[in-house]
Amino acid sequence: MDKLGLNYFDALDDVASSIEDNGMHENMNSVLVVPSFHIHSLCDTTNGCNSTGPHFNPLNKHHGAPANHHRHAGDLGNILAGPDGVAEISITDSQIPLSGVHSILGRAVVVHADPDDLGRGGHELSKTTGNAGARVGCGNTSEL
Repeated sequence: MDKLGLNYFDALDDVASSIEDNGMHENMNSVLVVPSFHIHSLCDTTNGCNSTGPHFNPLNKHHGAPANHHRHAGDLGNILAGPDGVAEISITDSQIPLSGVHSILGRAVVVHADPDDLGRGGHELSKTTGNAGARVGCGNTSEL
């Protein structure tokens, strides 16, 4: 992936945060790209995206869809990019606060190569990673 773009996180209230991603995502063979998007536990990129740890999961739940109440806090689903490789998303989520013990600040945003099966794929990795494939882009979350 050549460019990941920027992600902006805003605290909406005590229980919700929003994300806007206006990044460029690599487009293969001029078709829509549907990579998956997660918050990972560690703000460590010393070994690229591989050192960001597992999905952020402070309540020790199975992997799931963003709309599921019972899921990893870091499970943010799939990104749909257009034929030009641009993905513009906006997510509001109550499980990714910007303060407190379960804050996502000081963690990493990771884009995976494959679509997230949202914990429903039946693959041995479905309940832990959504079988989302390799880590192809990442960045650390921090306060501006």
